[in-house]
Amino acid sequence: MTASLLSRPESQGLSSRAVLRFLDGCQKAGLQLHAFELRRYGHTLAQGAWSPFRLGTPHALYSVSKSFVSTAVGFAVSEGLFGLDDPVLMHFPEEAPPVVSAHLVAMRVRDLLTMTTGHAEDLMGTLYASQPQPWTQTFLAQPVQHPPGTHFVYNSAATYMLAALVERLSGQRMLDYLEPRLFTPLSITGATWETNATGETIGGWGLRVPVGALAQLGQLYLQGGMWEGRQLLPAGWAEQATSAQVSNGDADAPGANDGAQGYGFQFWRCRHGAYRADGAFGQFSVVMPEQQAVLAIVSSVDNMQAVMDQIWAHLLPAFQGEPLQGDTEAAAELQARCEGLAIPVLTGEHSSPSAVLLGGRSFTFDPNIWGLEQVGFGEIGAEVPFTLTYSHGRYEHHAGFVGWAEHSTSGLLVGTTFQTPTQWAGTAAWTRPDTLQIHLLDLGDTKTLTLNLRPLDDGNRLEVEAAFVRAFRQDGSLSMVGTRQG
Repeated sequence: MTASLLSRPESQGLSSRAVLRFLDGCQKAGLQLHAFELRRYGHTLAQGAWSPFRLGTPHALYSVSKSFVSTAVGFAVSEGLFGLDDPVLMHFPEEAPPVVSAHLVAMRVRDLLTMTTGHAEDLMGTLYASQPQPWTQTFLAQPVQHPPGTHFVYNSAATYMLAALVERLSGQRMLDYLEPRLFTPLSITGATWETNATGETIGGWGLRVPVGALAQLGQLYLQGGMWEGRQLLPAGWAEQATSAQVSNGDADAPGANDGAQGYGFQFWRCRHGAYRADGAFGQFSVVMPEQQAVLAIVSSVDNMQAVMDQIWAHLLPAFQGEPLQGDTEAAAELQARCEGLAIPVLTGEHSSPSAVLLGGRSFTFDPNIWGLEQVGFGEIGAEVPFTLTYSHGRYEHHAGFVGWAEHSTSGLLVGTTFQTPTQWAGTAAWTRPDTLQIHLLDLGDTKTLTLNLRPLDDGNRLEVEAAFVRAFRQDGSLSMVGTRQG
């Protein structure tokens, strides 16, 4: 089965008002969702994107990528490329350290899947620091403090090793391997996946697909790997991968939340008999087998449990076993809500006499923790065109006074080459006569940048107060004063 076109929630035993309550609850909790899709019995009941985000735009998944790696492993095992109980060293003999510990010898592919490699901490930082040494070699050289299979530690490096295993034994990069097996059957297009310095798929994160692809993944697992009448995933893999293979906390402790319900093969167990693929800052594919429902979400939140709480509070108890009486008014309200979802633009004035102190000027800054070297402005009118120059690259942005100004930047500079351009949207307002506020959203990721800009000394200096939120490179705040150039 694949998802049908939109069905009224009532026809599938869910009140439209329950979906509205879920959306209201997320808004009241201050959760910045970017897009969602809700399904039941294979029917899409509601979907929408908060403008300027769009349903069809690929979005960073962070650790949801791990569940796609798990899916690739399922295919590879069924094709006989390797077995779950194969020793990891068996497939990387040339990368083995000079002295091999008993714990390393005992580490199996299964232990990579369940995050029970025996390491005391996540090794991803160690892998990055070791470049250009091959990451597989670095991984195998690290001490294994615990017997594999006995100690759960969330370890993205274990997922990298799974990806490396699939790529090595299949002779294909992860995207190419999954294309005919998963992406094409599920009609997932435009997928990209970050690679390391040697061109290997990172695995533990870096995959970008639209929110609908997360709904498709959840639907596939809900159906036990069946898709349009054929067994797409190996029989039994979906159940095995989404079952609690290891404990990751005390699920019965008072107040235990969805992070302590057990871990499968790169999937998390949830309360209420559900399971999920999840990634940092609120990327989800939540599967509720008892309710035959799937909820996919991409977002930018700090409190991921708060999103889960809204699901359990508003959606879970509303699922009924039979179709409900039609509620035309509620259905129309839900449709209008989904079509009108939007992240608010900044409020304030659209012009100020201080604009002439910024327009056409550039300001340079002393060395700082962000590596911000220069802020430059074009002529300020209906939009604010401006450029942020960092030690790692130069970004040209636009912010609109009335609505979101969508634009493309040249992308992150790596060496002498810019990576793929990134899509942004910006909004601006004068919050005081001398203070211009700008808010930027990365439309394919979770990053938000807020700037408060205040010209000083008749425009010869610029005070900048900036905050990057949910950005790994420059997360945090910056406050400094720059000097006019020229």
